[in-house]
Amino acid sequence: MSVDRVEFRLRGEYVALCDLLKLAGVAGSGGEGKRLIASGAVVVDGRPESRKTAKIRANQTVRCMGRDILTLAG
Repeated sequence: MSVDRVEFRLRGEYVALCDLLKLAGVAGSGGEGKRLIASGAVVVDGRPESRKTAKIRANQTVRCMGRDILTLAG
């Protein structure tokens, strides 16, 4: 299985995980992002993440649904 990689530029210091999933196109809405997180489908920097509003900062990698989201400083 190949992994799709997406680079996401932060506009501020951080973005909430559920919002990142929506903005990066992994989830269709913030609610869908929250459901993905609650189901255990999200990994941040190699560790499962269950906090829906976890602060994702520059240089962190989020993996969900076969996609890696690489966060970059704005």
